[in-house]
This record gives sequence, structure tokens and C-alpha cells, in this order.
Amino acid sequence: MAKDLFANLDLNLLRTFIILNQERNMRKASERLFVSQPAVSKALQRLRDHFEDELFVKTHHGLRATEKANQLAESISPLMDELASAVNHSSEFDPAELDVTLKIAISPFLLSGIAKDLFKSIRSEAPNVQVQLLNWSKSTIQDIVNNDIHLGLNYTIGHAPKELVQKKVTEDTFKGYVRADHPIEKDYLEIDDGVDFEIATLVAADWNSNQSITEKMIKMRGHEANIVFRSELPSAIIDIVKNSDILFPGSSFLNLDTHPGLRPLDIYFGKVPFDSDINAIYHYKNRNNATTLWLRSLVKNVLCRDNSELSGH
Repeated sequence: MAKDLFANLDLNLLRTFIILNQERNMRKASERLFVSQPAVSKALQRLRDHFEDELFVKTHHGLRATEKANQLAESISPLMDELASAVNHSSEFDPAELDVTLKIAISPFLLSGIAKDLFKSIRSEAPNVQVQLLNWSKSTIQDIVNNDIHLGLNYTIGHAPKELVQKKVTEDTFKGYVRADHPIEKDYLEIDDGVDFEIATLVAADWNSNQSITEKMIKMRGHEANIVFRSELPSAIIDIVKNSDILFPGSSFLNLDTHPGLRPLDIYFGKVPFDSDINAIYHYKNRNNATTLWLRSLVKNVLCRDNSELSGH
């Protein structure tokens, strides 16, 4: 008869196992569990004895999971998430009771355009929180993995680690912006028309750090884009465009359609508008977290409301 490993298992040990598997670091695990490192070491030894496996092996970079630990985590994690969700939903989540610092990292294509509305929406429901809206940077992905940032907002990131969830919240329509008295007479552009312009692009870490989406789209048509200016600051690009014949392909959420000195041009890829998905990005382990789900819903409402206003609906 097979040994019943579950009957004599302290369920608190399973939580320790899950946290250790997520953090791969004894100190970080002890901080999340609110216990001492020796207590975590003792729990790990009990887990090793129970499962007759080392589970986690020390390395120079932290802990490495054994094959047995990987198999257990894959089976246990979803069940623990379901249990956590059931327990957490037994009492209604109330953002008004939050008294924390909320950190949200946002693509520079979106940040300046939605900051005011997003801040107002958060504070209207959670008046006791401090809000930090951060420009998405090279360290943001790791900060989300480390739980140092609650939520990210960016376009689809192809190289994101598997621990991160990218949940679509809305779509963004890109337009071309030129100075108000630019000689171009059309009110729209095809991607192929991009070869006729000098182009300025906004640098967005993890999305277009090395090559802008405009460059990629033009290259798909067999052309080379003439990129003459790149910046991480929308304000710097706007100033350059207003005083030159340079074209800037920018997000509709930058709210530049009525900016004095600029003129918007619709951009089409064939007969289709130049769109891109906007995603809420967070750690897989937080996919059932009440604060994360609340923030994701709130961000989606702000983006969809702003999008509706921008389109005139």
C-alpha cells in the first residue's frame, strides 16, 4: 500500500514550500512568512524528511529546486491558489481599508496621458494609499518578479519571463504627429509612406528599446525607416516635431490630437488601423490577489473610458 504523505503533513509546511519555491531565497522567504530564517530552515528540513528529497539546494545565487520540488510545485501551487482565493473571498475586499504604497509601472507612451485620471480613480476608492506611478524602465520586469511593483502597464512583451501574466485590458491606436503647418496635405498615412519622413521615436524599455515598432512595420514592407531622433521623454520629442518636418508615431493616449502646434495623421497598415494591445502585467502568484485584481479592473476602466473619449464615443 502506498504511503499516505498527506495524512501526516502540516499544511503550514506547504505554504513555506510554496514561498521558498517562489523566492528561492531563505531571507526573502522568512520576510514574507514573518518568521526567522532559522524557522524557515527548520521547516525546510521537515519538508525534506517528509518527502525524502532535498527539495532546494544552496547555490551562489540562492536556492535551486530539485526535480521533485518542481513536480510538487507544479501540482500544489494551483491548489493553494484556489484555497487562498476561497479564503480571501470569504470577506469582501474593501480598497478603502488599504493603507499602503501602490507602485504601478507604466509605458512612457501611456504614463503622461493617463496619470491624472488613474491617480484620481485610485484615490477615490482608496483614500489612504500613496500612489507611485513609475516610468517603465529596464528594471521593471525584475521589480514585478520581486514583488516590488504591484502592477505594470505596457504593450505585449515577447521576452517576458513565464512568471509574469500579461492580461489585455484594451487596445491602443497609434497616430502620426507632425507640426501644424507641415506641408503634407493628407490626413492619413500608410506604413509605406514612412520612408518619406525623418522619424522620431519614443524609447520604451522592454518594448522598443532596440528597434521601434514603426521601424519593424516599415521593414516588413521591405523599406528602411529614417530614424533621426530617439528619446525617453515625450516632451522632448514634441518640441522637436513642432519645430521640424519630423514625424512622430505616438499613442492616442498621449492626448496630442489637440496639442497646439501639432497635427494628427491616422496611420494604416494596409486598410487596418495601426493598433497594439495594452496589457496589465503582474506576477503569476498574484493572479488571485484582491489588490492586484482591483488595480487591474481600475486601470482597465480608466483606459477604456479615456479611449472612448478620444474616439468621440
